[in-house]
Order: sequence, then C-alpha cells, then structure tokens
Amino acid sequence: MMRGVARAVSALMLGALVSVAAPAARAADAPRGQRVANANACMGCHAVDRKLVGPSFQQIAAKYKGDAQAPVKLGRKVKEGGSGVWGMIPMPAHQSMSDADISAVVDWVLAGAPSK
Repeated sequence: MMRGVARAVSALMLGALVSVAAPAARAADAPRGQRVANANACMGCHAVDRKLVGPSFQQIAAKYKGDAQAPVKLGRKVKEGGSGVWGMIPMPAHQSMSDADISAVVDWVLAGAPSK
C-alpha cells in the first residue's frame, strides 16, 4: 500500500516538475530577438500577429520588406522612440537597451517574428 502511495506521489511530483520546466525550456528555445522583446516589455504594445497599441511585428516586417535601411531605421526608432509612422500614439524611447539587444529584436521582427 505504501509503495503505491509513494509511486503516486512521485508521479505527481514528476508531473509538476515537467509542467514547470517545459515552459522554461520552450522560452530558452525561442529566438534571441523574441527573448529580448519579452524581457524589455515590447509585448506590452506589440504582438507577433495582431495590432495592440502599436502594429504587430508581422505588419512591421511587411512594411519594411525589401528596405535595406530598415535595420538602421528601426534600430533608431527603438532607441529614440517616435510617432507618426503608425498613427499618433508615440513609441517610447528605449535608451537603456543595448545596441546588441536592439539589433536582435529588429532582426527578429524583420524576419517576420518567427517562433523558432
């Protein structure tokens, strides 16, 4: 009887551990740009596939497709903020983000914000 209870408890503990570890593993598998976007509150105003406060990342990728200057333009927009391109709601400046982090997010967005 005790062995059965011990096995059941072990199975429950293993299930709980897997359910906690799985999202962390999936987050670690996400592209660097996505991880940086998540860590810097980008997702508070943007979503991958739908407009929130600002345009979706996929809308941004479509708008700048084929624009060789897009990485520079968008990098500056992230760093300095701005308004007028997508409407009157301003994008706040993200001056504390490193240039490497900004480049990772911009490259990820311009690639269409892929999940892998």
